Amino acid sequence: MMARLIIGNDKSKSRIDKNIYGHFSEHLGRCIYEGIWVGKDSTIPNTDGIRNDVAEALRKIKIPVLRWPGGCFADEYHWMDGIGPYEQRPKMVNTHWGGVVENNHFGTHEFMRLCELIGAEPYICGNLGSGTVQEMQQWVEYITFDGESPVSNIRRENGREEPWKLPYFGVGNENWGCGGNMRAEYYADEYRRYATYIRNFGGNKVYKIACGPNTADYHWTEVLMREAGNMMHGLSLHYYTVPGTDWEHKGSAVDFNENGWFETLKKTLFMEELIKRHSAIMDRYDKDKRVALIVDEWGTWYAVEPGTNPGFLYQQNTLRDALVAGINLNIFNNNCDRVRMANIAQMINVLQAVILTEDDKIVLTPTYHVFDMYKVHQDAELLPLMLECDEYRLGEDTLPQISASASVDKDGKVNISLCNLSHEDSADIDCPLSGLSVFKGGMPSSVTGTILTAPVMNAHNTFSDPENIKPTAFTGASLKDGRLTAVLPAMSVTLLTVE
Repeated sequence: MMARLIIGNDKSKSRIDKNIYGHFSEHLGRCIYEGIWVGKDSTIPNTDGIRNDVAEALRKIKIPVLRWPGGCFADEYHWMDGIGPYEQRPKMVNTHWGGVVENNHFGTHEFMRLCELIGAEPYICGNLGSGTVQEMQQWVEYITFDGESPVSNIRRENGREEPWKLPYFGVGNENWGCGGNMRAEYYADEYRRYATYIRNFGGNKVYKIACGPNTADYHWTEVLMREAGNMMHGLSLHYYTVPGTDWEHKGSAVDFNENGWFETLKKTLFMEELIKRHSAIMDRYDKDKRVALIVDEWGTWYAVEPGTNPGFLYQQNTLRDALVAGINLNIFNNNCDRVRMANIAQMINVLQAVILTEDDKIVLTPTYHVFDMYKVHQDAELLPLMLECDEYRLGEDTLPQISASASVDKDGKVNISLCNLSHEDSADIDCPLSGLSVFKGGMPSSVTGTILTAPVMNAHNTFSDPENIKPTAFTGASLKDGRLTAVLPAMSVTLLTVE
């Protein structure tokens, strides 16, 4: 049948927070070192040690917020090791990720400089697992206090006279696991204690984010909202799309068939259920939705690329990952009344990265291109929609063939993002638009489009062929008498702009 898309006549009164398009960078593998940081003396063109090519590419997709330094690394990271002259910074062993030596050359000053260069707001994750209340409190003070104190004076000695703004701070990471193997009840008390000492200095207001549940741990959400909901601004959620039989036997990033394609998309659609069920618990304690659900780790997680360090989590990125990104961003858009930040894992060279690097070369992945296409939704008003579409069937299992979201920007342009999940069937879309109040006179006048697709499901970009898969103009949409129709190719992510 023809898929029918009905867009509501009124705005949903929900804004798609730009922070839904956030990213995550951890001291893991080659994300920070080689991916972002090459050092000030590198022959690779850089600004204050940060790669120029990477910074330029990240600016283009308008990354709104960047989470750092972890991840599991955060709860073993002691921030004072990462300040001061490089030769005086102590080395540490990265016990979580490959057992490599971390020289701490990329620390607080370097991270804040990175955020300035790419136009992102900083989201720092503090060490609750192995750190102290005093250490966490002083980190916030070091960054944000403009007065006279021991740590603010150290900041000045290290070359930063004026404080930075620190909008977002996470009180620990995965404290149910690598961050301390805590019970929800214990962490709730620890969160209350630590959060008490995260002060607002001067005009800086810290948005405090509590460690939330691992996937479907609804008990954790219940306890945290009940015991500490009034002391937090956000509650995190982590969920990874992991094809394969289990975590020890994950599927390949590039060597898969239609079963691997279908299984991955089915597992990523579980994000919708997670958001609905965790939100329902949050609603009982917070009917006004003051506390945001922060999905600050999400994305695909496959077996590492052959021949690479298994602790570095380096994987390729295919058209399948582009569909995963498009589907999840549609889900976040459609649930933006509660989801107000998300951070894909991870930005460079790790898991579902938007950029891969090798020496002085970079590759923009299919996931990067989806973020570039979808950036039009940032801070736009969500448009409610109803979708009736065929099932995407493989054997006895089914999924909806289409994933969609829509918004109207400040200029009155309606942007519709559409994913065709089927690996072999195109999809016909019918969308009546006449009478919508967002258009002058209630009638749209033009439609343009961009599409990301390829003839094979594992299409990806390499350093020898960096533009094998990239967005192109979409000509399969038409507008007549206020009715939008389109034919979406199989395995595609499409953005339509109607005005």
